[in-house]
Amino acid sequence: MKAALWHKAKNVTVEDVEEPAAGAYEVKIKVKWCGICGSDLHEYLAGPIFIPVGEPHPISGDKAPIIMGHEFAGEVVEVGENVTKVVPGDRIAVEPILAPHEKGAYTDEKYNLSPSLGFHGLSGGGGGFSEYTVVGEHMVHKLPEELSYEQGALVEPAAVALHAVRQSSLKAGDTAAVFGTGPIGLLVLEALRAAGVSKVFAVEVSDSRKNMAADLGAYVIDPTRTDPAAEIQRLTDGGVDVSFEVTGIPKVLNQCINSSHRGGETVIVSIWESEAAISPNDLVIQEKTVKGIIAYRHVYPAVMELMKQGYFSGETMITNKITLSDVVKEGFEKLAHDKSQIKILVSPE
Repeated sequence: MKAALWHKAKNVTVEDVEEPAAGAYEVKIKVKWCGICGSDLHEYLAGPIFIPVGEPHPISGDKAPIIMGHEFAGEVVEVGENVTKVVPGDRIAVEPILAPHEKGAYTDEKYNLSPSLGFHGLSGGGGGFSEYTVVGEHMVHKLPEELSYEQGALVEPAAVALHAVRQSSLKAGDTAAVFGTGPIGLLVLEALRAAGVSKVFAVEVSDSRKNMAADLGAYVIDPTRTDPAAEIQRLTDGGVDVSFEVTGIPKVLNQCINSSHRGGETVIVSIWESEAAISPNDLVIQEKTVKGIIAYRHVYPAVMELMKQGYFSGETMITNKITLSDVVKEGFEKLAHDKSQIKILVSPE
């Protein structure tokens, strides 16, 4: 079968690989659509980050070259003898977290915090940039009939956004700010709407992304024209309740922290390629809180229910659909240089 393999930064190739088969507690999937994630782009441009290179990943047992792609949906075509959750023909979205599991279930309640955390499509074990892939039964969720396969490919990034909001201290009626409105930032805006935010600010430089943030109800601030923290402080008479950092840019983290009010909170959502410096006194003197989130847990069903209500819509997020053979030129390279792109979906056919 055809699959896109990561060898090293700036070296992803589409190759013929062996088609996998399902084990006892595993499910074989015919991939329909797989999204290119910001994490995928980071791996392409500057990896390895999550991709194991020197030593194999403890869960997958694989190291580079690995098949990429972790935001995907597809059709079940084969199940192992002990699988009870799905049957061939079922439409599913995949929760790609690699963490300790036994007999078709994660073993830890907070499985996303496992020391051996990895991701199917980033840490080995196969991936969604292929015709077929095999995952554990614990990683599959049936798609409601109201949701398309394209919508199913958005469940994973939407889960990141919803988990970020759910792990924050935000309550209905609170105010918020989102720094960076790429794919995850826009989904955080949607999650904040679902959570009942009263007013939300979006800090963004790209004109197309500013327009999309405005369409989602955000008051948009261009940080090249004004100090975003000072502007948010002015417009809210002291700052927002919760700010979300979704850029991975050091100076933006400080702006994000300073946009919240005394006693406010900042949630770091992005994956970082470098260190960032902050002034502890910005937290200490104003009793602010900074917390990080990684991925998601126990949230896929809620994401799909919200999608049925119209949240996290593919009509808003999906800006291009391509085939696997074009994943580098029309996928990674386009996302790296064209900021009007939000979510590009890849079909193996």
